[in-house]
Amino acid sequence: MADNRKRSNKSRGGDSENKHTVVRINRVAKVTKGGRTFSFSTVVVVGDGKGSVGIGLGKSREVTGSIDKGRDDALKNMIKVPVHKGAIPHEQIGKYGAAIVLVRPAAKGTGVIAGGAMRAVLESAGVTDVIAKSLGSPNQQNVVKATLNALSLMRDAKTVARERGITIEKVFNG
Repeated sequence: MADNRKRSNKSRGGDSENKHTVVRINRVAKVTKGGRTFSFSTVVVVGDGKGSVGIGLGKSREVTGSIDKGRDDALKNMIKVPVHKGAIPHEQIGKYGAAIVLVRPAAKGTGVIAGGAMRAVLESAGVTDVIAKSLGSPNQQNVVKATLNALSLMRDAKTVARERGITIEKVFNG
């Protein structure tokens, strides 16, 4: 049985800027000689709303313990996302397992048009205007990882210009 309610709280760790969002809580039952043993696994997204986001998986016998472990794991796996005025710089496809996600920039004021698992990642990263679609597997854990993959492949204009060995002024002025 899965508890898909979203929870968003300020992180209790030393990093007070980061907020964490619980994407999924799954109750797992292990049958032993003595009966059933229940544990919980969670998918947690942590972000500062300014371009840093990470995801983590936590497992524990208690819900709060698994959320804490997931948050700690997410803080270890943070990435930087190029966000410019609330939008992403270009269209990108991300893949993880059978999950495929398409993330497109949108006009200012559009908002976050995305499904639940992708919405948590995009909002935690600080993206405010985006259109996203999950094309493959509906598995929330893989959709979150595919979204993070798409965001990690994003490059801004400064990075591309540096790789090409030119300045941005040269690109826009011809």
